[in-house]
Amino acid sequence: MLDFMMKKFVYIYTYGCQMNVHDSEKMLGTLENSGYAVTEHPEQADLIIFNTCAIREKAEQKFYSQLGRSKFLKNKRPGVKIAVAGCIAQDAQRRVFKRAPYVDFVIGPQNIHMLSDIVCGDTSLHTEENPDISYRQYEMRRESKTRAWVSIMYGCNNFCSYCIVPFTRGRELSRPSSSIISEIRQLRQKGYVEVTLLGQNVNSYNSDMDFVQLLREISRIGMDRVRFITSHPRDLSPALIDAIAELTGLCEHLHLPLQSGSDIILQKMNRRYSYSGYLEKVLMVREKVPGIAITTDLIIGFPGETQKDYDQTVNAVREIEFDGIFGFNYSRRNGTLAYDMDEQIPDSVKSERLNNVLKIQDDISLKKNRALEGTNQEILIEGPSASNKHLLMGRTRTNKIVTIEDSGETEGTLLSAYIEKARHHSLKGTKR
Repeated sequence: MLDFMMKKFVYIYTYGCQMNVHDSEKMLGTLENSGYAVTEHPEQADLIIFNTCAIREKAEQKFYSQLGRSKFLKNKRPGVKIAVAGCIAQDAQRRVFKRAPYVDFVIGPQNIHMLSDIVCGDTSLHTEENPDISYRQYEMRRESKTRAWVSIMYGCNNFCSYCIVPFTRGRELSRPSSSIISEIRQLRQKGYVEVTLLGQNVNSYNSDMDFVQLLREISRIGMDRVRFITSHPRDLSPALIDAIAELTGLCEHLHLPLQSGSDIILQKMNRRYSYSGYLEKVLMVREKVPGIAITTDLIIGFPGETQKDYDQTVNAVREIEFDGIFGFNYSRRNGTLAYDMDEQIPDSVKSERLNNVLKIQDDISLKKNRALEGTNQEILIEGPSASNKHLLMGRTRTNKIVTIEDSGETEGTLLSAYIEKARHHSLKGTKR
């Protein structure tokens, strides 16, 4: 009982991408190693961390709203420490203190290895560049016992004109292959079934070997499933497509952000490929890997996007027939080239265009899913369904969600499911 009373508790809010989710695992692991325990209740925490995302205004607004509510917790318990981490921390830095003077620490993504020292020290701002980040080893408190994120590189060199990530996460730095392979071997020994390799642009991984060589080395470990995100279309090579086709552990799913179907807009975005070049690679992938699922990102309403530009994006969605899209209204980010571009599109126009393209994609997704009715699919059980506690949720190798009746399977179980019915965003199956 005394040990429980003396233990300190941490609560973390996580916003944004998979990199942020994995960074939260690292932060919690680091703190647990220093004597903190994780709590599910922020009002119980001695330390509250906001792991933030700056890529879109909506995520930033959501963070600041939640941060404002935390002020009341601090008023009730003045000893509570509040830390802001992640991309907003790196971007805003001292502005966070001006907006919320009750914040104790601001910690950039390259400094989370120092977290235990930071919360015990007096210095409040930690946003220095860390050139050794790719060599750091982290303690982790992973969310899952069977599926794991594995960072293979940090930062980004692409400087897309709409994106703030190169400014918040720094330049590209690749981890040594030996470190990545050692981590995955340990995960395999602990019973993990699936790993997802993380990087802003995994295709440009380049340490003592390139990305394709790394995938081939990882395949020798014998992990049942290997995924990777995110790929930049410019760097999707024939050798990588061959690896997807040849390596049995590599899942048949490729997330390949298109962003726009208009060459004019792609050029303004500094994406450095054309729509025809993108389409050529998609066709090559589908020829080499029949049945592969391809998903994408789209930004609607980029500055200067005319009706013709938008129509070209709609035509691209119809022509390629993605399995799914993540579509977003363009969000203006201070510090990027696009922020000062002329012809900013009104929010009402962006929303109308986005809603239209999402409706079109819904029909395509349903068509794609209906093609799987009557087939058997290997699924990996991830746990109870979020919408029905009597069902289990699993995922196919092509990253499609399948729900089945709960017959006692535990997380991490691989099984065959017969697909009975398709929905827009999931499948209904029966265990075989």
